[in-house]
Amino acid sequence: MTLTAWRMWAGVLGILLSASAVARPVSYTGGWTLIQTANRASTAGLLHYSLSHNVSVGVRHEWQRDDDVTLTVIQPTLLAKRWYGQNYQANVYLTGGLGTATDRSAAGLGSDTASFVGVMTDWETRTLFVSYEARFLEQGKLGNHSMHAARVGWAPYTGDTGELHTWLMLEVDHRKHFDNKTTVTPLLRFFKGPALFEAGYNVTDSAPMLNFTYRF
Repeated sequence: MTLTAWRMWAGVLGILLSASAVARPVSYTGGWTLIQTANRASTAGLLHYSLSHNVSVGVRHEWQRDDDVTLTVIQPTLLAKRWYGQNYQANVYLTGGLGTATDRSAAGLGSDTASFVGVMTDWETRTLFVSYEARFLEQGKLGNHSMHAARVGWAPYTGDTGELHTWLMLEVDHRKHFDNKTTVTPLLRFFKGPALFEAGYNVTDSAPMLNFTYRF
């Protein structure tokens, strides 16, 4: 094997090791993942099981705080494409959901069928990260929502397997049903082994962000 080939495989291995706990919506075959998110719009939990290396199915429960609506859906996710480069990895995921949305507010609008489609994509090296996510949600009489979010990130050091990994990130999100449609959130990401934790603060909409992922 040539020196260039050895460097390529070493780079790929480094990416896989450094990204082992990243909050990806598809894990290894037979793996379970718990993902909790809390941001300016909602608090949500997703528990999913990976049927194969590129397909997972899970249950998502979400509370949309502004409308006081809860969403419970079955969520399948497909890893549509993965690229490996000499020192990078990139992914494209397609996801969706089907279930029920329920109005918990004083308006008492009841429940309706809910569904969504979404796309997630990311590109990363051991020190740089870029991602984009979009979701389009229909809830019948309870309203339709759309969300777009993009991130950039930088790791100030490269940790080895089993060490604590730290990322500095900046997220910009757009939700047209909010008064502040576009906002900015600086955040810190930490992960070690199967656990990942993110903490940030939305400086535009004055709201905290707390995310947690665990694979088992």
